[in-house]
Amino acid sequence: MARTLYFIAYDISCPKRLAKVGRYFLSYRVAGQKSVPEIWVTPAELAHIQRDMQHLLDTGVDRLHIIALDPRQQRHCLGQANTFHTPFFSVV
Repeated sequence: MARTLYFIAYDISCPKRLAKVGRYFLSYRVAGQKSVPEIWVTPAELAHIQRDMQHLLDTGVDRLHIIALDPRQQRHCLGQANTFHTPFFSVV
């Protein structure tokens, strides 16, 4: 199944929920900063993430953006920023 690189950005108002969401994305993260990870997932994994976020977030006060990154676009990083580049990916 093909994987797509996504940029996740979230703003969580409760420190406890913020910590839970941060820990949640550790297993998917391939690059990025604390609350803006880059994840490389299949469509099934993305659907699973979206279902999980319905339970982890308080949608009345929290925000989460899932943005597909177009692989044809060149990314520009400044400072110590970097992005995910690999010709293959393996989950062990």
